[in-house]
Amino acid sequence: MKQTARAVLQRRSDWLIPAALIALSLLPLLGGITRMLDLASGDPTPKSLRFFESPTPIVLHVLSSIVYSILGALQFSASLRQRRPQWHRMAGRILIPCGAMCALTGIWMAIFYPPTVANGTAAAVIRVIVGVAILVLIGQGFIAIRERNFAAHRASMIRAYALAIAAGSQPLTLAPVVIFPALYNELGVTLGLAAGWMLNIIVGEWVIRRKRA
Repeated sequence: MKQTARAVLQRRSDWLIPAALIALSLLPLLGGITRMLDLASGDPTPKSLRFFESPTPIVLHVLSSIVYSILGALQFSASLRQRRPQWHRMAGRILIPCGAMCALTGIWMAIFYPPTVANGTAAAVIRVIVGVAILVLIGQGFIAIRERNFAAHRASMIRAYALAIAAGSQPLTLAPVVIFPALYNELGVTLGLAAGWMLNIIVGEWVIRRKRA
């Protein structure tokens, strides 16, 4: 009886991380879907006006981000990976191109879309660096799994995922900018965005090292 109860608790705890990651991704994903609906309506809002001349990158970015965020979160379930290894491999074949598309479109948007306070020159440079880092990490993870280096594969993919879903953490790190209007400028927004990526990097490294320990 005790073993059964322990097994139930383990299964529940195993799904806590995927559920938390999906919840973390909901706000930016809803924001992306809102942008797509604005584009489809043909009636731009001030926030979506800059996307209208070239809508393809933002559409591809949102669609690839939805798949990458949700499917990537499920990869953190140890029980799912162990019980269905074929599912894990199949999901990985989907995640690699989706992650690459998410990074490439993010780089394109940072460079070519008109700047805003939330995407000034400094923020755009950081976005490009993050996008390139995601591409490199996904490439490293792909090479590692081809060489059967599972630890290196796992570490690279966790780092890429952590960077990619930072949009879920950035509402938290941007809270001071929202609370104190005097901070709403290019410097304040850039620092808030950078803090979101840094927070996810720290958490990702903690997850990697915790597993190794």
